[in-house]
Amino acid sequence: MDDADLDAAVEGVVDSIWFNQGQVCCAGSRIFVAESVAARFEDKLQARMKTLRMGAPLDKSTDIGAIVHPLQKERIEGILRESIAAGAELVGGVSGEGCFIAPGYLRKIAPANPGMSQEIFGPIATLSTFRTPDEAADLANNTRYGLAASIWSESATVATDMAARIKAGVVWVNCANQFDAAAPFGGIRDSGYGREGGRIGMLDYLALPKAKASHEPAAGRIAAVPDGATGKGEGIDRTAKLYIGGAQKRPDGGASYAAQGALIPLGGRKDIRNAVEAAHAGRAKWAALGPHGRAQVLYFIAENLALRRSEFAELAGEAEVDAAIRRCFFYAGFSDKYQGDTIAAKPGYLIHVQPEPQGVIGIAAPNGSGLAGLMSLALPAIAMGNTVVAIPSQDHPLAALTLYQVFDTSDLPAGVVNLVTGPREDLSVELARHDDVQAIWHHGHGAGLKAVEEAASVTLKPVWSPLASDWKAPAAQGRAYLDQAVRAKTVWLPYGALPAGTGSSSY
Repeated sequence: MDDADLDAAVEGVVDSIWFNQGQVCCAGSRIFVAESVAARFEDKLQARMKTLRMGAPLDKSTDIGAIVHPLQKERIEGILRESIAAGAELVGGVSGEGCFIAPGYLRKIAPANPGMSQEIFGPIATLSTFRTPDEAADLANNTRYGLAASIWSESATVATDMAARIKAGVVWVNCANQFDAAAPFGGIRDSGYGREGGRIGMLDYLALPKAKASHEPAAGRIAAVPDGATGKGEGIDRTAKLYIGGAQKRPDGGASYAAQGALIPLGGRKDIRNAVEAAHAGRAKWAALGPHGRAQVLYFIAENLALRRSEFAELAGEAEVDAAIRRCFFYAGFSDKYQGDTIAAKPGYLIHVQPEPQGVIGIAAPNGSGLAGLMSLALPAIAMGNTVVAIPSQDHPLAALTLYQVFDTSDLPAGVVNLVTGPREDLSVELARHDDVQAIWHHGHGAGLKAVEEAASVTLKPVWSPLASDWKAPAAQGRAYLDQAVRAKTVWLPYGALPAGTGSSSY
């Protein structure tokens, strides 16, 4: 930022991109500098580059050693050629004999330049300028990676605001490449998921006691009913619809299928896409309510569901309605009580671990539990600030499709919960394939779960398969559901003075 200590920031660049020749998973390979200080920063950076010594890696006086392999050196040189051909200027970065490349950076580089979009994994950075914090955040987040970031500003307000906006698993403020076994480390998007280090890092190695095998019926094949067909029964026929973006929607294909004596909308790929767009559109307003505001909405849902208990009991049974109401109270109570941690680790730093919502969570609800199963999964997700696209029970969907009336009268913002009915396994795979879905919760096992995991692996999104034996039982709720609804962001803040004799070397 324009108020940064530029000398310290230059040393941060050295620690970030030229440590181990840039062959580090969290190398700071993209530098963004406020336009007003860019010229001064580059002068200092180039002067510092000239002092870096290249040589034998085992020599203690060497700063820049060798690239790991000739093939990697050729790859780096190829990216540099492509970047220069696309309009970038290379400062330094001279290729030497053997596996050596001098430290350097690409300047005047566009966001779509190969040097910006590819992971170079060598001693070459890119340097771009920005005019406003909004532009800086947009440029920084314009990548498919999200492991670590480093922010330099003498303003605590500016630094912490940027730390919250940058999409990365670890953020260092006025420092770089700091690690501690007590501090979680890990990324998002194509930088993977999960964390190592600290209490959170243990969660991936722990499992809940296995529930008894569930005997709920598997979803079968669906026979489509053409548009224009009507249900049978006395009185006015009910036209069930999808619930997308806070409104009832007819399915894009115009077809229905028969379940629970009614015609159920037959959703497809286009409906999933529309629901994901609506879920993203609803995130900002839902997040702005804050944990306490979200809790009030969940309490309101419980209240309105209780007022219509007899109606929902006819659709799903009294036990399921009572379980759904209990879930509302449980997760409303946890909305503002699931909090981050301050880690006691290295002297001179305050390490805050902040739980952040995953984003949009795709949910394939249990087929044998039309109301309690859906609410047991959707409620912890939205309690933590996520929005959801849910596929209700294929064979018992009417209770879910009636919930929209409860949501609409409970101050739930549009797009927070979206419901798409239809062939459960096919729609689950479409959700898993969608680039803008950040996590998948799929109740089930066997071929259906395997297909979802394979589809989700393309974009490295986590897949969780909660296997409750009874969705009405107390065991079908708990902190484990909340843990899956969030990801940890570790923010390192300078705190006090470093004790004499302590260093700041990486690793």
